[in-house]
Amino acid sequence: MALIKGLQMCAGALIKKNWVLTAAHCDLKNKAQIILGAHSKSDKEKLDQIFSIKKAIPYPCFDPQSFEGDLQLLQLNGTANMTKAVEILQLPKTERDVKHNTSCHVAGWGSTKKDSCKNSETLREVNVTVIDRKICNDEEHYNFMPVIDNTMICAGGRKGEDDSCEGDSGSPLICDKIFRGVTSFGKCGDPKKPGVYTLLTKKYLNWIKKTIAGTI
Repeated sequence: MALIKGLQMCAGALIKKNWVLTAAHCDLKNKAQIILGAHSKSDKEKLDQIFSIKKAIPYPCFDPQSFEGDLQLLQLNGTANMTKAVEILQLPKTERDVKHNTSCHVAGWGSTKKDSCKNSETLREVNVTVIDRKICNDEEHYNFMPVIDNTMICAGGRKGEDDSCEGDSGSPLICDKIFRGVTSFGKCGDPKKPGVYTLLTKKYLNWIKKTIAGTI
């Protein structure tokens, strides 16, 4: 996991020794830092590796209204050392949709309570269950505002109590031990507005690989 400290706090996944994948809506102005290996949000720890950002590359077709394409690549100003606290999270080898009722998990330093301004001091993990897009788009949920399309995963706790929250943006969603999505938006514990994640589709995976290879 990568802790990203800028104007707002976000998270991300180290996908190469010098690249982190996060959400495009994360505001990285004002000399944001990337901290790898962190457990605590505030305390400097022995295994922390701190980097400035050499280059921030949001997905070129990101739409801040619909949240479509909510992905961003961050190139580290340096190279991470692999340790027991810092590991590369492998991208999925193939595109695959995540079925309704699949159990997944997400981690981050985001708020632990709805409407709380305070983020978690330590890295926390929560289990979420994938919800059918038809349900997520119905009148009792997002009501097509925005549309939860097939480039997104909708997931939350059984009663809304388990969810990603403020500060978790960019966190990786892991389903069946495979990196499948990136935390995008939601209403933090509201069962009618579960967390929505950008699905790592073939189109997005190709963009990630080409950008890292320097061909875009």
